[in-house]
Order: sequence, then structure tokens, then C-alpha cells
Amino acid sequence: MLNSLYRLARPALFMLAPEDAHETTIKALEAGVYVGDTTPADSCLAVSFGGLTVPNPVGIAAGFDKDARVPDACLGLGCGFAEIGTVTPLAQPGNAPPRVFRLVNDHGMINRLGFNNGGHGAALTRLRARKPSGIVGVNIGANKDTVDRAADYVLGLQTFYDIASYFTVNISSPNTPGLRDLQAPAALDELLVRVMAARVTLMATGKPRIPIVVKISPDIAEADLAPIVARLEHHQVDAIAVSNTTLSRARLSPSRDMNESGGLSGRPLFHRSTVTLARVHQLTGGRIPLIGIGGIDSVDTALAKIEAGASLLQLYTGMIYQGPGLIGNIKRHLITAVRRADVTHISKLTGNKAAEWAAKPLES
Repeated sequence: MLNSLYRLARPALFMLAPEDAHETTIKALEAGVYVGDTTPADSCLAVSFGGLTVPNPVGIAAGFDKDARVPDACLGLGCGFAEIGTVTPLAQPGNAPPRVFRLVNDHGMINRLGFNNGGHGAALTRLRARKPSGIVGVNIGANKDTVDRAADYVLGLQTFYDIASYFTVNISSPNTPGLRDLQAPAALDELLVRVMAARVTLMATGKPRIPIVVKISPDIAEADLAPIVARLEHHQVDAIAVSNTTLSRARLSPSRDMNESGGLSGRPLFHRSTVTLARVHQLTGGRIPLIGIGGIDSVDTALAKIEAGASLLQLYTGMIYQGPGLIGNIKRHLITAVRRADVTHISKLTGNKAAEWAAKPLES
């Protein structure tokens, strides 16, 4: 039913500018205008990380619900978890429009939004107003003009600590100048020392241990990936999200907007992000849960992410093209995959094809 409804709605949404279509979607979800997923829960899909138990591995990626307007609707669509943000301490408008471009022939998007959001205060008010339920993570970032970026991440942790199920430290957006520099090992060390110390301080007051995820770029140079992953493992992050959008324009068909600046997401990102995911899985030996992001727009690409090393999945652009019914489709397909493999749990499939994916070139 969800798939049929979206096929009817998509032409009208695609007549709108991308940001207008997104705002229309958010407003509809705020108003409760959606059909919830009815796929029965199955324990074979439940995933644990950082002390949390996620009922199924399919989640909404950051960027969809920047200001925590619809986390419960995202969960109602069938997601096992939702992630709001990226949120920065102060509200900021982001980059000047136009700043989002559909690449319809490629089922992709380019955005250079630049962490547009209403700031910590607005998101915190909304999260406090909701009835606590489900797994809702908070993706934290730094303001464009901040002097001390690490301080912004620490403040994000402190601000949302009592309300977030987990945190994602976003140091990989290509649309905030210099942000990706935080992935360099020395800068990453400084950042994570301060973020982890802030968590220790909060725990010393009797608060629980909230998991911390770090989201990395798919554009990390091959020689730099191992030292970066080593630093993440050294600081005992609870999960690694692979990956953010890419600056690469490989795999695009010619179009008017293909060379717009910004991060590319959707189907053209799938190969690069999945190769990176598999390489991270190999580097960590499966010791750290990975969140697979980038180009998941079918049941087959979802399973491929699991087999490349993902324990959890996040969608965004794929739903723009396929609709929210994709969530239930993926869950049903993963259940079937578990049964066909004659195993008891989806984790038994995680990384089964990591070596095969890791051996592929990033661009081909």
C-alpha cells in the first residue's frame, strides 16, 4: 500500500523544488499524514550496539529531520531507529539557495546545504516535548564560524545528553569549510579526547553511558583510512557510520546539474561508500559495529551493505526515489535472507562479503 501511495504522490513532489518537496513531506509527517509500516517484528533483525537494542537495523539518516520535527513519524514508518540533525549550537541558515539538486536519471542528489538548522535550543525543546520511546540519536556538528569546533561538539553532547539515545559526531560533511580536516589523526585525537572526557564527566554525576558514533567520509584517501580507523578504535567509539556524501562525480550520467558543488548522495554513492565500509570492516575485524549509509535504494543494496560489513543501515535519498515503503521491503527481505542462509540472526550475514567488496577500486 505504501508503495502504491508513493507512486501517486511522487510526480507532484518532483514538480516542486527539492527543498520545497522536503518541507512538504516533513509537514505531512508532522500532521500524521502517513501510513505506518505493518511488517511484524522479528527478533532475527534486532541489533545491539553500545548497550542499546535496536528492533531492526533500518534507520533514517541525519539530514532528513534536521530539527527533530518528526522522529516519532520516522519510527512509525517502520524504522528501528531515527537520527535527527545535524544540529549546531547556534541556529544558522546554511548556504545560499539553490543548494539541492536532483539527478533523476541517476537516482541521486547533490546538496550543499551547510548544516542549516534551528540550533540546539529548538531541537532540544522538541525532543523534550515528545514521549520518550524508541531509539532516537542526535547528530551533532559545529557552527560554520565557530572558533573552537571541538567545543561545539562537547556542547552538543552536554546539551542533549539526557535525551539522546546515542550521538553521532559528524566530521565528514563536505559543505562546512574545513570540517573534514577533523578526520586527520591528530585533529581527530584532540576532538575525541575532549568528547570522551565530557562523557566521562557526565557519567561521574550518575548519568548513564550514552553511545558515541563517528561518521566518516567516503573520500578519505586510501592511505589515510587505516590510521583514521585506528584512532577511532583507540578512543573506543561505539560505532562508525560509513559514510557521508561524496565530492566524487564518478558514475554520473550527463545532466545539467551533475557538476554543481556539494555532496553527492543516492545510487551513485553506493559503490564508493560500500567499498569504504568493507575496508573499515576489515580494518576493525568486526570489533566495532558499522552503520552502512549511501545509495541504499532497494532490498538488494540493503543486503549488500550488511554483507559488506554493516550491522545497521540508514536511508535518506533512496526514500526520495522509492518512497517510505522501502523500509518495510528491506526488513522483509532481510528476514527472508536470514531464513535462506539457514542462520538465526542477521548478524550472521554481516561482513560475509567484506573481502570481495574491499578488493574493489573506489571508482570503476
